[in-house]
Amino acid sequence: MQWLKHHLLTCPFKASTGLDCPGCGIQRSLLALMQGDLIASFKLYPATIPIISLLAFTVIHLKFDLKNGAFIIKMLYIGIALIIVINYTYKIFTNQLI
Repeated sequence: MQWLKHHLLTCPFKASTGLDCPGCGIQRSLLALMQGDLIASFKLYPATIPIISLLAFTVIHLKFDLKNGAFIIKMLYIGIALIIVINYTYKIFTNQLI
């Protein structure tokens, strides 16, 4: 786990502009989630758990061909997009982008 913490990928957007992108924080959030810290994971990137849920549901839908699976996947995508936009907007207005 320590090796992963010291070898996170660099965000190209942040490297070139100095500002966080809408996806900044997901790697640290995944690491916190792998360590079992749900609260820290949510604080670092609120969309991590919904994204993992979406991926798991998509695999289940592809395996079992659920009746309303495609509709649920679309709604999850919309919900996750809203979470990301709201989180990024919050970061902008609270000056947390740097």
